Amino acid sequence: MGIKKHIPNAITCCNLFSGCIACVMAYRCEFGLAMAFIVAGAVFDFFDGMVARILGVSSPLGVQMDSLADDITFGIAPATIVFSFLQNEMLYPKYMSEVMFLLPYMAFLVAVFSACRLAKFNIDKRQTTTFIGLPTPANALFWSSLVTGGGEWLKELNHGWLLVLALILLFSYLLVSEIPMFSMKFKNLSWRSNRIRYIFIICSLPMFLLGVLAPVAIISWYLFLSVALHLRGTKV
Repeated sequence: MGIKKHIPNAITCCNLFSGCIACVMAYRCEFGLAMAFIVAGAVFDFFDGMVARILGVSSPLGVQMDSLADDITFGIAPATIVFSFLQNEMLYPKYMSEVMFLLPYMAFLVAVFSACRLAKFNIDKRQTTTFIGLPTPANALFWSSLVTGGGEWLKELNHGWLLVLALILLFSYLLVSEIPMFSMKFKNLSWRSNRIRYIFIICSLPMFLLGVLAPVAIISWYLFLSVALHLRGTKV
C-alpha cells in the first residue's frame, strides 16, 4: 500500500494547516483572508474522505485526525474571527465600558461547542446519511462570512454587539441540538429521492449574488428549511 495510505491523511493535514493560518489572519483582523483559508480547509475536508474511500485506505487514525483538524479550521478559526472582531472592531456603548473587555471571550463558545459537535458525530450512528445538529463547516462559513461581509453593518447597528452575542448562543445550541438536518449527499439524481436537496440548491443560486455574504444567506436558508421539515415531521 506504501505511500497510498498516507494520501488522505496528508490532505487532512492541509485542512489543519489552512485552519492554523486562518487563526493567524483572524488575530490580525484580516477577516477576508481568514475566510479564504477556512474555505480552503473546507475543500480539503471534502476531499480527504472521498480520496480515502476511492483508494480503500480508510482508517481509525484518519477519522481522529479529521476531527482534530476540523476543530481547528471550523471551531477555533471562526471563534477567533469573532473574538478579534468583538475585541478590535465592535463599538460598545459607554455604559458597557467596565465589562466590555470580557464580552469577546464569549466567541470561544463557538470552539467549545464545535468540539462537542465533532465528538458527538464520531459516536452517533444516526448520522450516516443525515446530520443531527448544524455541521461545523456550515457554522464556520456563516461566521467568517458574517464578519467579513457584514462587519461594517454590525458596527453601525444599534446594539450590534448584542446581536453577535445572541447569535453565538444560538449557533452554539444548533451545533449540539437534536434537530435533523439534511446532507448534500446524492445517492442518485432522481427528483423524488432528492427533492429537498434540489429545492435547496435552486433557491440558493440567486444568493450567490450577495458575494461574500452569500454563505450567511445560504446557511440561514439551510437552517430554516431543516427546522421547517423537522417541525412538519418530514424525514430528511
